[in-house]
Amino acid sequence: MAKRHEAIDENLRSFMAGQQIFFVSTAGPEGRVNLSPKGLDGTFAMLGPRRVAFLNLTGSGNETAAHLRLNDRITLMFCAFSGPPNILRLYGKGKAIGVGGPGWDELAPFFADLPGRRQIVDVAVEEIITSCGYGVPLMDFAGQRDTLVKWAERKGDEGIRAYWREKNSLSFDGLPTGVLEE
Repeated sequence: MAKRHEAIDENLRSFMAGQQIFFVSTAGPEGRVNLSPKGLDGTFAMLGPRRVAFLNLTGSGNETAAHLRLNDRITLMFCAFSGPPNILRLYGKGKAIGVGGPGWDELAPFFADLPGRRQIVDVAVEEIITSCGYGVPLMDFAGQRDTLVKWAERKGDEGIRAYWREKNSLSFDGLPTGVLEE
């Protein structure tokens, strides 16, 4: 049975910290609904009882940033793949902050200094709901992948910016992402 929470308390904070992966969903006014997995160490921060943020690394698309420019609705979902069953959803309003943009210097210290950092997504949490998670499978965590980090290291800062120009300045739906505006 679903339960609403007034704030991210210590139990919910502990649950989120114990998950190796979370999912982010956004949508523009039209086009695709985007759902992205996130999860490298040092890329999620709990900033308060109703505020979280995550580091958005360079990837094949930049849907989250494009959607948030047009529609600030965002949902984060954490699932227990080990231990007691649980699902936690954070519904809120998000803002993508580009490297060096307003708010970047305030939030950057909460995250690992990983190559390919593209945005920090700051989320004002409006609703917090947990549910049973009985249908979520049990899975063993084997470790973090280092592929994305090594790829970004090989590209270097200039290579990453060139990649942004070529692959990340527009979403899959052709929406501007703002990645090069900061």
